[in-house]
This record gives sequence, C-alpha cells and structure tokens, in this order.
Amino acid sequence: MLSMFWKRNKSLPTLVGELKELTINYAKQETIEPLKGLVRYLAWGLAGSLLLSLGLTLWIVAGLRALQTETGSAFTGHLTWVPYVLTLLGTVVIIALAAYAIGKERRASERRKAKRAGEMA
Repeated sequence: MLSMFWKRNKSLPTLVGELKELTINYAKQETIEPLKGLVRYLAWGLAGSLLLSLGLTLWIVAGLRALQTETGSAFTGHLTWVPYVLTLLGTVVIIALAAYAIGKERRASERRKAKRAGEMA
C-alpha cells in the first residue's frame, strides 16, 4: 500500500499533510456526525418529555378542580380530602400504565433475544 504513495512521486511533507487531512476528516466523520445525531435525539426527547409532563400536570390539576367544583355537595364538609385522594389514585394509574408500557417493550426485546438464542442452539 505504501508503494502507491511512492509511485506518485510526492514529497514526504505532502504525504504527511495528506495523511493529516485524511485522519482529521475520518475523525470528524466518525465522531462529530454521530454526536450531532445524538444531540438532536436528546433535544427532541427532552422537549417531548417536558411538554408531556406539562400536559399531564395540567390534566391532573384540571381533574382535581373538576372534582372539587362539579360534584356539587358530594365532597364538602369532612369529605374535602376525597378529590385529592382520587386525583392521586388517577396519577398512580397513569404512572403504572407508563411503567407497564416501558416494561412491555423491554420484555418483548428479551423474548426476541431468547428466541434467537434458542434457534441458534
């Protein structure tokens, strides 16, 4: 492979300069481009999670206020704490559904891996 360089009759400083340029271009291609993709992925993920958190928070507060104002006299007097408990339970259900959905993908991935391992054996 080195013979290719010498056949061109280039001087050693020219070859070193080309090697330096080639190395820099390769490093940019293999490091900077993937990092740009990662930053873009993280930025969209962060923006999505912030908007989802804001939306769910507003939705939960709206549910609490609806329970407090639209139920008439059902939650008055010594039962004023009930809307808070119902809202908390609804929030726990939302968290449980999200955790189940996350775990479902992980479990499916593990099943696929186990199936592939079983086919190879």
